[in-house]
Amino acid sequence: MTERIEALAQKVIARLGDRVRRLPSLPDELAFEVEPESLLDVCRTLRDAPELRFEMLMDIAGIDFLDYGRDEWQTQSATRSGFSRGSRRLVGPRPPTMERRFGVAYQLLSITHNERLRLRVLCRDNEEPVVDSVVDIWASANWFEREAFDLFGILFRGHPDLRRILTDYGFVGHPFRKDFPMIGNVEVRYDPEKKRVVYEPVSIVPRVVVPKVIRRDERYSPALRDAAGTGKQ
Repeated sequence: MTERIEALAQKVIARLGDRVRRLPSLPDELAFEVEPESLLDVCRTLRDAPELRFEMLMDIAGIDFLDYGRDEWQTQSATRSGFSRGSRRLVGPRPPTMERRFGVAYQLLSITHNERLRLRVLCRDNEEPVVDSVVDIWASANWFEREAFDLFGILFRGHPDLRRILTDYGFVGHPFRKDFPMIGNVEVRYDPEKKRVVYEPVSIVPRVVVPKVIRRDERYSPALRDAAGTGKQ
């Protein structure tokens, strides 16, 4: 943890106290978590406090913690082909810290102090995830919140125009939820006879995709590459 990041963390804690909880992060990053009922108050403080001044909301990202802490891929060892293999999905209780399935992450920027901070809030209801809209605090949240609603199904209470922004208005479901089928539910195509877009059942056959794990290959080491370029072996 750098001294600059630690100094910023102490400023946030001094100003917000127990309204925020520090999260583990990379050495050059700073992240906090806030409860839904304190979200708006904390965001206003982060924006307006002279020592913080996070005037700009850079991005909002939805989060789906479904199956968090479980793994269905064997990536530590691989066959000589260089590919890891899909394994049987591990089952069992979810980690107690991730009982809430959906969350929202806010990426904040302080132009005044040239600092960045990530704020996370977890929705209390897994069936109908809802958090307050921060549009009145940062106007840039408008389309970001619509995107999180469209892709994750997270509702933003108080948003002035919460509707889909990336998928079709008639689209059913939320594509970034981890229980949404990768092949989708329907296919869309233009029918020249009907002269309109039509929806049809998916014709793609579902299959398990085996991800490639990139591993060290001595053929591409700098010494061998340079030798090949000069004609020396």
